[in-house]
Amino acid sequence: MSERLMNLTLKIWRQTSGNAKGKFETYKVEGISEHMSFLEMLDVLNEQLLRDGTDPVHFDHDCREGICGMCSLYINGKPHGPKDAITTCQLHMRSFKDGDIIVIEPWRASAFPVIKDLAVDRTSFDRIMQAGGYVSVNTGGVPDANEIPIPKPIADEAMDAAQCIGCGACVAACKNASAMLFTSAKVSQLALLPQGHAERKRRALAMIEQHDAEGFGACTNTGACEAECPKEISITHIARLNREYRAAAFSGSEA
Repeated sequence: MSERLMNLTLKIWRQTSGNAKGKFETYKVEGISEHMSFLEMLDVLNEQLLRDGTDPVHFDHDCREGICGMCSLYINGKPHGPKDAITTCQLHMRSFKDGDIIVIEPWRASAFPVIKDLAVDRTSFDRIMQAGGYVSVNTGGVPDANEIPIPKPIADEAMDAAQCIGCGACVAACKNASAMLFTSAKVSQLALLPQGHAERKRRALAMIEQHDAEGFGACTNTGACEAECPKEISITHIARLNREYRAAAFSGSEA
């Protein structure tokens, strides 16, 4: 079977800095293989721009294997593009047709300020993690795997929460730019396990406080975050976060 090649029109958000006024620029790319990833297609565009003496489009990427969460692009109105449960780097051009117009934007949230073009500053997530997404109590040496029995359903749920890669698609999808799915996943992965119990009250209070301080919005349970999450993190973790927070708020943060 012959390789399908496409000619595409790209409408890309260009912004020289966080303080500058941005606008959409239109570019044509030709001979794009259906087997290319979306980021490889952008690489082709940037090679073309460099040959023309034009500043290339800035966008985040690292592993290109769906692991790091850096490839945060809003494509045709959806975080990470038209496919479900994948990151932008896992999106291939066979998902598009010859002659398509593709609109590409950065995440739109005040807590994710634009650095340049499609790259945004997501260190607000780092600060939420620094507020309490860790275990600091002395748990001793490395125990035998069977020393602390953990029921498999609980271990599985903790691992499901730990799959969160912090890409920010939940924020981009939410009408309130809420990061509650991210925060709840990071709280759940520790709250479910005995090693995380000692600091669960302080953790819930501190991480929610930092979430709000960063300017993320409140959750109104529309479910858009779950629908767009590339790792399919469940909003049931948000319910757990609410329970953790209420328990800590009513009983005090000691422990």
